[in-house]
Amino acid sequence: MVFGLPIAHFDKDHGGPPRLHSLIDHLQGVARLAAAFAEVFKGRDAAYRAGLWHDLGKYALAFQEMLAQARDQGPDAALEGQGRVNHSSAGAIWAAQTLGSLGKFLAFAIAGHHAGLPDYINAETPRAELRARLLQAELLAAAQAGGIPPQIMAPFGSPVPAGPPGDPALWVRMTFSCLVDADYLDTEAFMQPGKSAERGGYPSLEELQPLLSQYLAKKTAQARPTPMNQERGEVLRQCLEASGRPPGIHTLNVPTGGGKTLSSLAFALSHAQAHGLERVIYVIPYNSIIEQTAGEFRDIFGPAVVEHHSNLDPERDTYSNQLASENWDAPLIVTTAVQFFESLFAARPGRCRKVHRIAGSVVVLDEAQLLPPELLQPILNVLAQLAEHYRVSVVVCTATQPAWEPINTMDMRFSGLPSSGDLVRDPQGLHQRLARVRIQLPEDLNASTPWEEVAQSLSRESSALCIVNTRAQARLLAELLPGALHLSAAMCAEHRSQVIAAIKQRLNDSQPTLIVSTQLIECGVDISLPVVYRALAGLDSIAQAAGRCNRHGELLPALGRVVVFVPPQPPPAGHLRQAAECARRVLASRPADPLALELFIRYFRELYWLKGEGLDKHRIVDKLRDGKFRTVAAQFKMIAGDGPPVLAAFGQGGKLIAELRKNGPSRDLLRRLQRYAVTVPAWASQAWLAQGLVEELPGGHLAQYAPGLYDPRFGLGKTDLPWPPDEMVI
Repeated sequence: MVFGLPIAHFDKDHGGPPRLHSLIDHLQGVARLAAAFAEVFKGRDAAYRAGLWHDLGKYALAFQEMLAQARDQGPDAALEGQGRVNHSSAGAIWAAQTLGSLGKFLAFAIAGHHAGLPDYINAETPRAELRARLLQAELLAAAQAGGIPPQIMAPFGSPVPAGPPGDPALWVRMTFSCLVDADYLDTEAFMQPGKSAERGGYPSLEELQPLLSQYLAKKTAQARPTPMNQERGEVLRQCLEASGRPPGIHTLNVPTGGGKTLSSLAFALSHAQAHGLERVIYVIPYNSIIEQTAGEFRDIFGPAVVEHHSNLDPERDTYSNQLASENWDAPLIVTTAVQFFESLFAARPGRCRKVHRIAGSVVVLDEAQLLPPELLQPILNVLAQLAEHYRVSVVVCTATQPAWEPINTMDMRFSGLPSSGDLVRDPQGLHQRLARVRIQLPEDLNASTPWEEVAQSLSRESSALCIVNTRAQARLLAELLPGALHLSAAMCAEHRSQVIAAIKQRLNDSQPTLIVSTQLIECGVDISLPVVYRALAGLDSIAQAAGRCNRHGELLPALGRVVVFVPPQPPPAGHLRQAAECARRVLASRPADPLALELFIRYFRELYWLKGEGLDKHRIVDKLRDGKFRTVAAQFKMIAGDGPPVLAAFGQGGKLIAELRKNGPSRDLLRRLQRYAVTVPAWASQAWLAQGLVEELPGGHLAQYAPGLYDPRFGLGKTDLPWPPDEMVI
């Protein structure tokens, strides 16, 4: 025997003789952790077996010899000599042979614990598909020849666990998450005990509850006794009253400005404690607003808040936050819809390891109507499965409740998302009592208004916000208004944060303020203008724009003014254009209240009917049923069409780019650079690269090279580049 006993890992970086991590200790340690993680969804036995068998292939003599060569000559020499030895297939084969149909599902998780969940069949990569790997019986035989202890192969005499509950594909991903997180943690405890000791230490939800209560009491005491604040207080009271409801799918339909954020958080904390749930995960649609919400939560709970998103300010990204972002082992997570849902449908171990923490949680989906329609069906399916089988309570939180009730007619089949009810008792009455604006529709919903005329109208306002449909339109209109502040996703996060801070300061100082923005300002950005212009878009977008007008009722009893206009160019082809056309048809009847709740039911039903099978554009549901995990992970993208981000030389970005150019990438440097990244279509970054405007730096990262490519007002882009409007939406 090469080491005297089979080992899983060795460590020779501490100065003394190599420390050896016994393979049997590693298998049993991973099994215990994985089983504990899966307890919440009653998957303990299956997860235990997955942990016990995931590294069976390491018993093979060839693998132990590879480790010995790496110990003596370094990892590069080992790879040149023995080559990489497949150690993950043996356990998958054993599971499939001994656990029947359940074993085949478990085989996905075991086979993928390093390279990621495989497809069962994939003609493009036949050697990586699970079907082919399960036929490599010689790999199991080689492991058995290495002397696997009997207690590993037959750990206990309990019966084979029952089949997966509900959707087997979600069960596979949950069990895979338990396995890979357990594997990471057990390996880390051996290889990096200092890092392992830094994990955890967060307060419990029970300890966080009084902090929220104190904050809300102080906020209420300081608030003026206006009708607006009284309604917000009533929303909070009803949410707390509803916290004893059974776990399930809940809705919170409250108009913008009605206090949804804190009320939903108060419900989530109380509901979690009432039902023994372990954490609250707050999911926010855009990076552009997550800092605001996370900042308010941090004012309440301090460092107990874990932020997990790409635009996190490095000054707030503590070491403990970085650790908790790896596997969400904390009581309160604030993250983006992209991070949350793409992780749920991911295949790579690092992306998946946090997924099991969703089980046994309260998930608050803020502004849920912004979920991408082309992925709506698989998203709603997974939310329903989480609620039914994984002890998850979902709060669908929005001002414009989408029509997600199931539809089964001759014209349309939509499984939707059944809800157990709204957390407030009278959404319609609340909408009427919180009315703060009047909507001004154009006389002709088909006649466009030139940009010059829009600019002239805005210039006559002392303070106003205009929201348009694309980055190109925002730049064009802002150029016609030299004093206007501009916002779009062509600007990096650091730039946007500075502009939003400047806007808030000007408004607080009662200075005249004109703003031109894309739709990124519509959800959650806490600003209030007396007048808001909105280019014709979906009815939900118009309602969100109205939420930036007289937001806190400053003008009451007078109403704010929301002016809807038809822009010279139609919205980009696809969802935005379909949504605008549905809104045009709904508004053509000239309703007395263009934002009445019943209109949204009609609007969303028409929009979903129009999309039909487009609600699962990539047929994600069918592919998961066929075991195509890797294919689904590649296709499930919350923001379609994006290429690699381009790093902008804005502010400190230029200095950081120079550091990347000189020293190459490091985790800390890339983390700081995220504040200066701008997402653009792949064709644009490639065109800039070919023109010498962008350079490729070590690690494959793209960075601005030409000084003029980033405009200090408008962000990344060139006015002479032919930007198709459907490529540059927000």
